[in-house]
Amino acid sequence: MNQCSQTQRYCDGSPRRDFIQTGLATLGGFGLADLLRMQAAHSAEAKPATRCIFIWMDGGPSHHETFDTKPTAPSEIRGLFDPIRSNVAGIDVGEHIPKIAQVMDRLTVIRSITHKDPGHGGGNHYLTTGCPTPTPVACGAKVSFHPSFGSVIAKERGSVEGLPPYIQFALPGPLRSGGPNFLGTKYAPFYIANNPNNPDFRVSDVTLPPGISSGRARSREALRRSVDQLKRISDAAANDPAKGLDNFYEQAVGLITSPQAVKAFDISLEPEQLRAEYGHTMVGQQCLLARRLIEAGTPFVTVQHAGWDHHGNIFPYLKERYLPIFDKAFSSLIRDMDQRGLLENTLVLALGEFGRTPKINKNAGRDHWPSAMSVVAAGAGVPRGQVIGATDIQGNSPIERPLKVEDFAATLYTKMGIDPHKEYITPLGRPVPIVNGGRPITELF
Repeated sequence: MNQCSQTQRYCDGSPRRDFIQTGLATLGGFGLADLLRMQAAHSAEAKPATRCIFIWMDGGPSHHETFDTKPTAPSEIRGLFDPIRSNVAGIDVGEHIPKIAQVMDRLTVIRSITHKDPGHGGGNHYLTTGCPTPTPVACGAKVSFHPSFGSVIAKERGSVEGLPPYIQFALPGPLRSGGPNFLGTKYAPFYIANNPNNPDFRVSDVTLPPGISSGRARSREALRRSVDQLKRISDAAANDPAKGLDNFYEQAVGLITSPQAVKAFDISLEPEQLRAEYGHTMVGQQCLLARRLIEAGTPFVTVQHAGWDHHGNIFPYLKERYLPIFDKAFSSLIRDMDQRGLLENTLVLALGEFGRTPKINKNAGRDHWPSAMSVVAAGAGVPRGQVIGATDIQGNSPIERPLKVEDFAATLYTKMGIDPHKEYITPLGRPVPIVNGGRPITELF
């Protein structure tokens, strides 16, 4: 498997570039009747989720050191960490996520998702859209062949109380493939590019500039709407770029004139004790703010925890930084949401683009490994305290319940009450399914 090499951040292998491409998938999968039958079978116990927190562990977290430990494997595969017992009998996790171990009774771990794309660019696209790239792309490429999960859900759910329907923490930068593609700018994510852990944290476009009242902003909005009546702009067939700019303008006005939106973004309203429980880290405060945003009504929020691409010195990096931060933030999010009753209708997912190689390399790291990876799910009727699938003794590939990325995507959409094989019509007039095949993972319903 062709690997790029770097020691900590990302192994892009080339200067970061935007590869803006469009690719259309083929039709496939099972029909709406099958979907409805499955939903009916579980309707007594579960209702469609209304919101989703999507925690993106960019770079590819190691399944060996987290949710799929291999204590009986040879040392060059087992690694330096030991497993520990969780609060669910028979489910062990890595020793450096002890807080997550104590909320395992509220989680499901999927250990058997597998795919074939070893690059960050392609893997990111696959796991944030449910669709593989139609052609190979550079390891570090930023690509858009298909609408992302967040954009599709934004289209289907819309905004609530002036809040954007899709919010993405763009730290250190936007997700490689988290955009709307042919759905257009209306369903692009609202980016938060500031660190919510900073004492002076402030979200751009959520507060009015000095000297501008909400009444004045609304007057400007009315003037702009009158201009929008021009057929050149309002006609969708014209595909005028001014329409896209207007979408951003309307979103900004909605934010700054909505008390609910302004309040939702104000993380300083949270008690200091709770903020400390999440951890005074960028990821910890992202998770807390994500909870505030979905609680206020935002349908889809992406939290980004970057830096999991450990080709070298993986054990000190994980032990001293990445695992403790993730452990504290994720466990607090699950506990907090459960106590507030938010897990009943909110789907929480934590994943990256792939797992890591079973064998430790010469630099004491693990390389890219799409053949096996772990995904953690909670909420929205997901059964608690279970493991789905299994990999072999080395963590090389699934030997029980192998699942495709398309299955994961179909599950996400079904959980959100969306037919995963719904079709959209592109500006070129072609029908495209939101997922190219796949079946919902029945164990999650």
